[in-house]
Amino acid sequence: HCQEKKAEHAAASPVVCYVADRNELRHRVIQWLQTEVVPDGWFVKGSNFTEILVKYFKSYDNGDSQLDSSELLKFIQHNDSNVDMQSYADQESNKLLRSLCVDALIEMSDENSDWKLSFDEFLNCLKPGFNPPEKKCALEDETYKDGAETQVECNRCVCACGNWVCTAMTCNDKTAVVEETGEAGQEMTEEEWSLRVAELNKHQETVEKMKAITKEA
Repeated sequence: HCQEKKAEHAAASPVVCYVADRNELRHRVIQWLQTEVVPDGWFVKGSNFTEILVKYFKSYDNGDSQLDSSELLKFIQHNDSNVDMQSYADQESNKLLRSLCVDALIEMSDENSDWKLSFDEFLNCLKPGFNPPEKKCALEDETYKDGAETQVECNRCVCACGNWVCTAMTCNDKTAVVEETGEAGQEMTEEEWSLRVAELNKHQETVEKMKAITKEA
């Protein structure tokens, strides 16, 4: 799962949602949900945190009892001022950042890997006491922390929430920076580039599976 952003020059970085961005968005959503908690009164039943989540889940679910990324984004955007993210100078990048962080929240909580959240997954995602795990990125038997960067051909890739995310420039400049291994660069079509990024993340998945197998053994 790799979001690409066209870049103007080799120094450009892709717009990505880092772990800190994902956690900040989650924190803000939890904060405004908590303001809606109403304690029980003498004669009136209040609303606890879970009940508020049930209400919102039903409001934004299209009837399949799951929230996909567009439904989760609508839920988060309905309280726009509280979840305004200003990491970039331009608003388009900030909007993209928010939608990428919504995807990152789904990936963080999606236990059956269907890219949708059941109510239980939605509840876990926004449970105040839940401490999200921090995934690392893998490349050539090395693991990299969130925010690490590498260069592939003339494109820059960054590790964000456990995935490599890369700019998508066509590399036709013979002086373009090549991979850290120093291999001679050839022109790559956009299709070849997409395959390269997919391979990068496939390698990442393989490393994680191997780790899981090792843990179980």
